[in-house]
Amino acid sequence: MRIFVLFLLLFVLAALQIVAQTQPVNPRTEIEAFNRNFEDATRRMDNAATLALWADDGISLMPSTRPIVGKAAIAAFMDSVMAQIKGARMEKFEMACFSIDVSGDTASEWCSEHQVVQMPGGKPPFDGRGKMLLVLKRSADGKWRLLREMWNQAED
Repeated sequence: MRIFVLFLLLFVLAALQIVAQTQPVNPRTEIEAFNRNFEDATRRMDNAATLALWADDGISLMPSTRPIVGKAAIAAFMDSVMAQIKGARMEKFEMACFSIDVSGDTASEWCSEHQVVQMPGGKPPFDGRGKMLLVLKRSADGKWRLLREMWNQAED
């Protein structure tokens, strides 16, 4: 009898584990995780980690800049910026995102951000605030990737 109870208990635990693994994850939860990864990569000024969050056909729309089209162009832009501020370090980066709207494998949200970057060579720090519109798409591997971003400056 004990063996039967033990077997039944193991069977129930295995079934519960299978059910837990097959439960769909809430897309908003996945997007919130994406946002934390985006925030962390930005805070560390880690271009490789940031680039890993982009879709191959992503487009970045920055203020007073031509559209940056494709992952290779986005990588070149980020490398150019980092070369111009070599030795800078992020002192503070805060981001808050709102109004996640999911439709199938596409999602959008808007975010506010504040960053303080200590510049090299005794230059004054950069203290900027902005708003972003982000469009994400779920890629074939199931991960959310940045498809479009649009930034503008904000007062607060």
